[in-house]
Parts: sequence; structure tokens; C-alpha cells
Amino acid sequence: MRDQNERLVLSLVRQHGSLAKTEIARMTRLSAQTVSVIMRELEEDGLLLRQEPQRGKVGQPSIPMALNPDGAYFIGLKIGRRSAELVLIDFLGRTRDMLQNSYRYPAPREILDFVASGITRLRANLDPSQDKRIAGLGIAMPFELWNWADAAGAPHDVMDHWRHRDMRGEIQALCSFPVYLQNDATAACGAELVFGQIGNLRDFIYFYIGAFAGGGIVLNGRLYSGPTGNAGALGSMPVPGPQGRPIQLIDVASLAMLEKALNARGSDASYLWTTPESWSGDGPEFDAWFHSAGSALAYAIVSASSVIDFEAAMIDGWMPAWARARLVAAVRTAIAAIDVEGLRIPLVHEGTVGIHARALGAASLPLSERFLVGASTPARLS
Repeated sequence: MRDQNERLVLSLVRQHGSLAKTEIARMTRLSAQTVSVIMRELEEDGLLLRQEPQRGKVGQPSIPMALNPDGAYFIGLKIGRRSAELVLIDFLGRTRDMLQNSYRYPAPREILDFVASGITRLRANLDPSQDKRIAGLGIAMPFELWNWADAAGAPHDVMDHWRHRDMRGEIQALCSFPVYLQNDATAACGAELVFGQIGNLRDFIYFYIGAFAGGGIVLNGRLYSGPTGNAGALGSMPVPGPQGRPIQLIDVASLAMLEKALNARGSDASYLWTTPESWSGDGPEFDAWFHSAGSALAYAIVSASSVIDFEAAMIDGWMPAWARARLVAAVRTAIAAIDVEGLRIPLVHEGTVGIHARALGAASLPLSERFLVGASTPARLS
């Protein structure tokens, strides 16, 4: 674990790309000597790299320092209702390798087999010096997965196995580095916070549309997961349903609803999960889903705005960029038709991380926990 000042310096360098010690001293109000000691230690640890000196100013040229891409590596595991992913990222958050496994429903034993073989494959592509710099593995998965058997179309006996499994503990037994656990949609929100192009946003609500809809909350620049890790359980928010009866957001805006409609037409909808970058998007089923999902998300955003004054609402998901843009447009149209008197409605934006936000969010858990400040609340350890 880095101490607070080291984390602060690393966080600022990550945010700005590169910084000289004089700039860091000004931003942090630490003494120049303290900053020099910290940056020297971080350089010796292989976490920072010297850049070309900046000349043209009075006095000695300043030497900016940037993050060393090979300073640390992180593994992210997403366990979804229809697929699992393993991703290896470097200290800059760049994807170095990724593996994917699609299935009809998640079974614990098969997931563990995928993780064990996948970690071996990911590490085989690193040289010994890089392998020693793996700083942790994060898991992003739905909490209480066993409660989603019917919605996932999975056998109850298989899904009930999740009730008695300590997935973090079992994966920790496979690893020599620490393992962290977070709700999958909250982890995706964390990816937007750590890796996304969010500018100066400090407070936003975030929706990730996967097999089931979920989300997360960022308050004052920090991922807020609450005392049980389940804050921002946006999939459970009530929204208007048929005949005006309330239903949950998850029952309208989830991709499982689109899959169900395509299957009812006799179409093979498996490509929704295996090749999300190449949806066709043609047909009345897509039109109906974008309309209903957009309306439901609009109500969820308006309802959340009555509790917290969010600056923005971010929408991302397991879908191609054009589909995300169409969904955001549908949300904006639906909000315009809702009575929002007395409320300040946040601007609705597309998420900037994309399809793999949950896996990247999982990888961001050890990065945030061990090297950054202000990115997240402590990861849940089950």
C-alpha cells in the first residue's frame, strides 16, 4: 500500500498525463523537498518515468514525470449473466490482453476453470519482471446472483450454488496477489470514473445496460457503493409499467428483454452477447426496445434527481457505439415529455469506456485501492 502523499502524487500525474515537481508542490501544497523525495522514491520503484526537460523558462529546466506503463499490472474479471471476461491492463489503464467466455448461464465451477486457465494465459504473455508487477485482481459480478435464476433462464439448482460460494476467496486461493470484489454495475461506474473522459464532473449517476440494467453513483469525485456495496442499485428502481403499474427498471431496459423479443420472432439473438460490436439494429423489436428502455431510463434519471443534484447522467452498455447513441437520444426525448418542475435535470451523456466497462472496472479496483486517492470507496471483501 502506498502512503497518502504518494497516492496523491500518482493520482495527479494520472489525471494530468505528466507533471513537474514544482507543479505538484503547487497543487498539493506540499513542500518542494517533500515532493522531490516522493517522486524520487516513485521513480526508483519504477512507477514514474522522467520525460524530456521543458526549457525556455527562467532558471533550471523542469523535468516532467509521467506514469510508467510497466509500473504495475492489474487483472479484471467480469462475471456476467451471459458471459465472463478476463482483462489485463497496465499502469496507464491500457488493455494488454483480454479473454472472453460466453454461456447460457453462469455456473461457479465453469467460471473458476475459466479464471484459472485464463490467468495462466494472461501471465504467459508477460516477462518475469512484468509478472512480478501484477498488483491485484478485481472481480465485478452481480451480488446475490442466485436471485436472478428466472430472469436469466437458468436452472435454480445451478444458480443456488452461488449462494454458498465465496468467489473472492476461491479466486484468492489461485493468486499470490490480493483479490477485490465489487458489484458489476458499480465497477463499470468506477471504470468511467478512473478511465473515462469525464472532464471536471464530480457528481453523476451512471447506468450500464447489460443482460440486466444496473448502475452506480459518483459523489464528490468518489465512487459511492454504500455500507453493503449495493448503493446505486439502479436496476431495482421503479418505473412506469403496463397499465400504469410500477415495475423495475431491470424489467424494461435490460438487454435480456431485447433478446426475449428477438427470440419470440424466431431470431437467433446469441450475437447480442458474442459480437456486441456488430448488431444490425434492424427490425421492430429494436425500435420497441429503444423506445421503452429510453422511457424507463428517463424516469429513473428524473426520480434520482429528486434525491441528489447530479451534474450528469452517463449511459453505457454492452452494445455498439451507434446503439448507445440511439439509446441516449431516446432518453433525452423521453425526459422532455416528463413534468420536471422543481427539479434540476442532469445532462444526459454517453459513457466513454464502452462495452468492456465492467471488466475494466474490475481491474480498476486494485489500481484504486493500492495507488490512487479519491477514486473509490474501499472494495468489498466477501
